[in-house]
Amino acid sequence: MTRTLRMAEMTLRELLRRRGVLGLLLLVPLVFYLGRHDQPGQAIRFASLGVGFAVSTAALFSAVGGREIESRLTLSGFRPRHLYLGRTLALLTAGLLISALYAVVVVVDQDVANPQAVALELVLTTLVAVPLGLLLGLAVPRDLEGSLLLISVIGAQMVIDPAKDAAKALPFWSTREIITYAVDGAGSGSLVSGVTHAVVVTSLLVLTSGAVLSVRLRRRTHMQFV
Repeated sequence: MTRTLRMAEMTLRELLRRRGVLGLLLLVPLVFYLGRHDQPGQAIRFASLGVGFAVSTAALFSAVGGREIESRLTLSGFRPRHLYLGRTLALLTAGLLISALYAVVVVVDQDVANPQAVALELVLTTLVAVPLGLLLGLAVPRDLEGSLLLISVIGAQMVIDPAKDAAKALPFWSTREIITYAVDGAGSGSLVSGVTHAVVVTSLLVLTSGAVLSVRLRRRTHMQFV
């Protein structure tokens, strides 16, 4: 537990060094939100996708930037689970703060039927975004390629009709279901299907990204920890 918390602390310090980038990422959801401000459902959905993009990008940068130090920490006795859980804990903390900020903005600025559902949706978006960004960071050699992949995912999420079955394969499909429920009431959207989709996607992304990191940092048989 101590090593996990130490890794979380190092990750937060690493994020705080990129204040300019973090500031720009914080503005992304606001730009998305203001672009559809006159349509409450669309505005909240776009703000949620903006939060997903911002948190995923932060996780992507953290995963790519931490590769060198992770190898050194592994040699010092850190296990892959310490590295993964610590980084995830730090990113979730930062992401939930962003989600809370935009939940307040939406609830104060928009007339929604169920404000609690808006807050829940933003929390679930953060839960999906963190392992998604980590997985992309583990899959690509540099953060530029990862950013382009992430932009493609968010772009597809925006343009594909959420009612189509193919849209359910995208990570943030749950945003539309829960936000429709929150804005228009229980008869228009499905809270259960949205929450279920987010939980399943998060679980798959966590298992996949954790497995990739474990394989990359697996212990060699000729090396022993002191």
